[in-house]
Amino acid sequence: MIRKIAFSFAAASLVSATPAAAWGPTGHRVSADIAAENIDGRTRAEIEAIMGHEGLPEGSTWPDEQRSNPEAFWQEEAGPFHYVTLPDGVSAEQLEHPPEGDAATALERFTAVLRDDAATREDKQRALRFVVHLVSDLHMPLHVGNGTDRGGNDVVVDWFDERTNLHWVWDEGMILRQHLSFTEYSERLQQRITPEQTIAWWDADPVTWMDESAELRDQVYPEYGRETGFGTRDIPVILRYDYHWRWMPTVEHRLAQSGIRLAAYLDWVFADEG
Repeated sequence: MIRKIAFSFAAASLVSATPAAAWGPTGHRVSADIAAENIDGRTRAEIEAIMGHEGLPEGSTWPDEQRSNPEAFWQEEAGPFHYVTLPDGVSAEQLEHPPEGDAATALERFTAVLRDDAATREDKQRALRFVVHLVSDLHMPLHVGNGTDRGGNDVVVDWFDERTNLHWVWDEGMILRQHLSFTEYSERLQQRITPEQTIAWWDADPVTWMDESAELRDQVYPEYGRETGFGTRDIPVILRYDYHWRWMPTVEHRLAQSGIRLAAYLDWVFADEG
């Protein structure tokens, strides 16, 4: 049984600029596609009443696609909604929200819109797209940042001869090396998810997801000494097949989990509380 979520967590900003979008388009669509296969009938009907023919995978990338929208909401408000900061040694239940909000407060905000009978269909469409996006964001380890390096954006790496940063490697780099469409990837992962895993992962509490991401985050940094200058523009960290081999299973594990958790969350959102 899904326990009711208490949003008693918060965060400090990930330092100035907004990190890249978690998972990139392919990862977000994979997560949403897995969720679409696991929601119950009532949830499916509620979603169709809001979105019409727009499926969850299509809506999942919308919050990133709108980042250049000149409207004030996108330029002045929505930027911090994609991540939280959980300093080392702090649990998700101890998070402190920054004044501008974060992914956790945004998830609470848009969930409330979906449950508000007075909200317009347009408002609910925006809210649902954000909810689908944010659940996936919170499963990407570097979107639960430690507050020191903008979620790995400041860690410069050489990824198969491409100069980039650690955050992008997790967002897109490892996923793109699979050369799969989101439907191919989703099908592959769904075939691997066992009934026992679905039951074990069926957790609609963001605190669980964030604590898991923070624990992984502390492990995914490549071995290098900050004091020697590695991970800077002058001396990037070299990442090749060994890093990809070590962490690709974790990427796929988190993608699969995020899909199941999104289904659990949406079922909870649209549950009949009467």
